[in-house]
Amino acid sequence: MNTHHLSIAVIGGGTMGAGITQLFASNGHRVKLIDIDTQVLSKAKLRISGELERLGFEKTNIEQVLSNIEWTNKIEEANSVSIIIEAVPEKIDLKMSVLNELESVCSPETIIATNTSGLSIDRLAKELAHPERFIGTHFFMPANVIPLVEVVKGAGTSEKTIEIVMTLLKDNNKKPVLIKKDIPGFIGNRIQHAMAREAISLLEQGVASAEDIDTVVRYSLGPRLLFTGPLEQRDLNGLDVHYHIASYLYEELENRTEPAQLLTEKVEAGELGIKTGKGFYDWNNHDAQSVLENKNAAILQLMKALKAME
Repeated sequence: MNTHHLSIAVIGGGTMGAGITQLFASNGHRVKLIDIDTQVLSKAKLRISGELERLGFEKTNIEQVLSNIEWTNKIEEANSVSIIIEAVPEKIDLKMSVLNELESVCSPETIIATNTSGLSIDRLAKELAHPERFIGTHFFMPANVIPLVEVVKGAGTSEKTIEIVMTLLKDNNKKPVLIKKDIPGFIGNRIQHAMAREAISLLEQGVASAEDIDTVVRYSLGPRLLFTGPLEQRDLNGLDVHYHIASYLYEELENRTEPAQLLTEKVEAGELGIKTGKGFYDWNNHDAQSVLENKNAAILQLMKALKAME
């Protein structure tokens, strides 16, 4: 199946929507970026142009990518595309409203994907007349850099829809993984939150500083996880070894079902991280945009190195 001829509409011009638009437009797809707020569209254009420049694109190539994008505030203009990716904020009522509106302007054959990090696909599809063409796609930020996309099958999603979306993502240099059950948080966020819960608990208990806890993860688990996932690593270590360690360690691990008191206190105090100048770290002497850009550039270089190794 060749998906390079497919036209795409992205609904929502925020950070994620702009990243998804950049991904497909950079690979030659015609993309309609739709947002009701024209100022959001203007910011998205500047963001995409700036990101392409940082990635080393020549001016003529940047112009070519931007020419592949149509910027519009009219949702009805999604009626002519093959695939729609809805990327509005993670508010279930807003998403359902947008999805219902999309269904009213599109043909039954148009695939509609919702970009969500954990909302129920079946819940979002509840009022749709054609759930067979509806599917979840969880892009990871930045969407144009991180290879993985979780593709989430709903109860009514057809095999044809799954095949087209998986192939489209592969054709655009992504690594799609099919999530066969619609569970909260899917895979990535469940594992990420389990790790974060333990890390916050260790900080709360005074076991080590935030910097040292992060250093342990970055310079032990981090490099290894690039090449060996947690289940494969258990095989390499020996399941008997894991079993014996699990037998005494599991009861010591953090298993609260509510956010930690330390996290609650920080949120209530407005210490939300880099966007407010303080979180687990003090960010007051750092430029947030530069920090994020530098980390994204480093990730991109790492992804290029990994791809070359493959």
